[in-house]
Amino acid sequence: MADNSLPRQFHKVIVDNIADGVYFVEPNRTIRYWNSGAEKIAGYGAAEVVGKRCYENLLAHVDAQGNSLCLSVCPLAASMGDGETRDVTIWLRHRDGYRKPVRVRTAAVRNEAGAIVGGVETFSDASAVVRAAADADQARRDALTDELTGVPNRRMFDNALRIRLENLARYGWEFGLLVVDIDLFKAVNDRYGHAFGDAVLIGVAHTLEGAVRAGDVVARWGGEEFAVLVEASDSAGLNETAERVRILVAQSEVRHDGLTLPVQVSVGGSLASPTDTPESLFGRADAALYTAKNQGRNRIAIVD
Repeated sequence: MADNSLPRQFHKVIVDNIADGVYFVEPNRTIRYWNSGAEKIAGYGAAEVVGKRCYENLLAHVDAQGNSLCLSVCPLAASMGDGETRDVTIWLRHRDGYRKPVRVRTAAVRNEAGAIVGGVETFSDASAVVRAAADADQARRDALTDELTGVPNRRMFDNALRIRLENLARYGWEFGLLVVDIDLFKAVNDRYGHAFGDAVLIGVAHTLEGAVRAGDVVARWGGEEFAVLVEASDSAGLNETAERVRILVAQSEVRHDGLTLPVQVSVGGSLASPTDTPESLFGRADAALYTAKNQGRNRIAIVD
């Protein structure tokens, strides 16, 4: 009679090689397993995390408001406490310091007697801004993408803004504009060099991409300034996105060539009006940015 049983290592081989991140913790939240998917998404290898507790300043999970989850409302700890499965979107801190949104599922692990003996978390990259298709024409990508950061450049942004204004006037599809400026960037660039300054720009761009929703557009406007088109119907919605952007950048770090520094941004914004031109809308948002700067930086200012 044929033996149809699976090899003992069959399930482990599957989990080791899936694209999603998977890790297992004991009840005291010591990490005992970390797969290759987790390494690719978070940047940490298994040797760096296995044996450590997940709340020991590794992934440093936060919610959209920047609240730390590791020592308060950790979904994995909650699942081990009540046995319930949870699905949430959170932001982990990548090994390189920037914030990355991930879709997380947590579940309790039980022994044969039904007692909870640990917890397992699976997570997948949930970055909101879709990158250019892999087979897109290289020249087109070069024309529309910022070479350093990989986000849309000013040319692509100007076109997107023009289309948004046309749709607002024609269909009433409301949106707002945020202008994001890295605080004290010139001082950092002058003190630590252009290579570190480039790392700051790249890190902020990654964090901004993860901070916005799927319908929003993040672009590098020029220098240390970024522009964001936000699907918002009122100032409260635009304010919420602006504050999420500010908080998530402030919760990130830039790590380059052995140096680690925090980074902050100031944000100005305005809702678009059907009578706006690109110049008038950007002018209001830019004026709001300078208000935020003059109020002490690491602030937001939204105007009508």
